[in-house]
Amino acid sequence: MSAASANRLELLQIADSVAQEKMIDQEIVVNAMEEAWAKAAKYQYGPEFDIRATIDRRTGDMLLRRVRTVSENPENHALEIDIDNARENNPEASVGDEIAEDLPPLELGRIAAQNAKQVMLQLVRDAERERQYEEFKDRKGTIVNGIVRREEYGNIVLDIGRGEAVLRREQKIGRENYQRDDRLRAFISDVRREQRGPQIFLSRTAPEFMVELFRLEVPEIYEEIIEIKAVARDPGSRAKIAVVSHDSSIDPVGACVGMRGSRVQAVVNELQGERIDIIPWTENSVELIVSALQPAKVARVILDEEGLPSEVVVPEDQLSLAIGRRGQNVRLACQLTGLDISIMTEAQEMERRQADVAERTAILMEAIDVDQVFAHLLVSEGFDSIEYLAACDVEELLEIEGIDLGIAEEVQNRAIAHIEQENRKSLDRARELGVEIALEEFDGLSPKMIETLAEEGILTLEEFAACADWELAGGYVMEGGKRKKDDGILENCDITLEEARLLVMSARVAVGIIDTAELEAVIADDDNFNSESGDESME
Repeated sequence: MSAASANRLELLQIADSVAQEKMIDQEIVVNAMEEAWAKAAKYQYGPEFDIRATIDRRTGDMLLRRVRTVSENPENHALEIDIDNARENNPEASVGDEIAEDLPPLELGRIAAQNAKQVMLQLVRDAERERQYEEFKDRKGTIVNGIVRREEYGNIVLDIGRGEAVLRREQKIGRENYQRDDRLRAFISDVRREQRGPQIFLSRTAPEFMVELFRLEVPEIYEEIIEIKAVARDPGSRAKIAVVSHDSSIDPVGACVGMRGSRVQAVVNELQGERIDIIPWTENSVELIVSALQPAKVARVILDEEGLPSEVVVPEDQLSLAIGRRGQNVRLACQLTGLDISIMTEAQEMERRQADVAERTAILMEAIDVDQVFAHLLVSEGFDSIEYLAACDVEELLEIEGIDLGIAEEVQNRAIAHIEQENRKSLDRARELGVEIALEEFDGLSPKMIETLAEEGILTLEEFAACADWELAGGYVMEGGKRKKDDGILENCDITLEEARLLVMSARVAVGIIDTAELEAVIADDDNFNSESGDESME
């Protein structure tokens, strides 16, 4: 490996050959040769010297030089030279300049030559890895074609042209088996720099893989006329996608299915027979969940306090179809819509409603001391809570057949008396727990709320002002793609998020955290208002 014995042009030919083989710039290979040669020279002359190698890009001549910096008072003579000696060779030398001295041609021993070779190979390998990373980092989120090369601990290594990629065991569709030289399509889920080089990770189970497959098969999706709004997959078994058209003249479901199912069948074949349900997307959550549960027929949808579907009622003969094998159909429907719903039959709903009526009837019987028949009559007519009975207009009670003014007033007076008694108990309990007078007298908090806060350790107005609105009222958060109920401290007191927000902000004014102007500004500005509430705050 000496410049004297080797054909000088052969160095450039080798550099060009390596560059083409590794698909990197020839200049990178030549620079690697120069660095390897310089390190080999240091091995012979000493590592303390700054030795640099240069290869002439035209002739292939290699030049070794020792470089030192001009200094007035050199401390390290291996790297520095005093100005007087420097000016003997270069009269114009000044402090800080670099002086290069030519070294004689280098004849390397076996060990030094081997070390130089390893240095060059490592530098070329690093350049190849960097080229591979730069090429594939921008292809993340796309589909790539590859050829199976080998299997390592259940992971499949694919040749994807200008590099290798890994299809991990958990990213394979369960029943797929791959043989060497099989052709495979997969989704580039991640490209990362790692110590052993760039790693390209593939997936065939990601929902995005299905999206990209439809993009290839359906021109309207590629042209963004049709948009895939949501995907839910049980890889290799079943999937649901929701699509919407931005052109009213194009049916999104029909376009995705294709003539005689040709388009969707191409995707199904690629996914080893995975059944795909295609449904139209809508902002109406009720309509969306009804479509997502297809092929089951829905009798009705029950909404939660936020107006979102929480329970779906189906006929008895549709229950197994709605739930699906091992709960697959309802699970995919929930993933697709982002809703957390439960399925029940009409008979189960009826039983639950009867149990709810019985519970409310029992509460009224005890609270206002009436018999079961009369309490059940009140509940069935909509007077299903003590609070409503106490606050309603007496005229409403008179609309019930068999109730005169005397009975109506007596019923309401008993309800009011019961609430007053319960309020006294709540305040007594809160005082036992140590609630401060400022919180007890704070406008907007009922005795039940004060008791509940005290039981949670919130005893002062300052502690209440430090609460978040969602912490008090509760709500729903998105967790793992599903809506999850987050219970609030005062949720059982029937407080809304807006009411909780106003109470908290008013408390902050009362304790001096903000002033009235800031409160008015926050209330007027929905963006600032929501910054303390919503899903992001609750996560």
